[in-house]
Amino acid sequence: MTPTSALISVVIIAWVLQILLGWWQITQFNRAFDRLCQNNRSVGVGRSGGRFKPRVVMALAFDENMRVRDSMIMRGISVFARPRPLTHLHGLHQQDLIPNVIFPTDTACQTALSLAIKPKS
Repeated sequence: MTPTSALISVVIIAWVLQILLGWWQITQFNRAFDRLCQNNRSVGVGRSGGRFKPRVVMALAFDENMRVRDSMIMRGISVFARPRPLTHLHGLHQQDLIPNVIFPTDTACQTALSLAIKPKS
């Protein structure tokens, strides 16, 4: 095997592995999101942008009184990021969710939270 064909083989294996791990990550997120949507009045979703910095996806489930009943956050730059709950937000009213107070030093989380609590038009 020549060095060029070995390099091409490694690149192809890495590409296929990236696709499989990406699919696994999306499956994990979809399962967590489905659990969040069950038995909740409304769910708000927000996402921060950024190509070369960690992205944040946040989902908040509200009850009939617009209090956070359940939540999840997924942040990272790799396929190994997993959805985790944001338990410190549970029980808070939608009006009490002030992004720059809850996440004073994390602009990506501030952006995601702002979009998740934005009223639907």
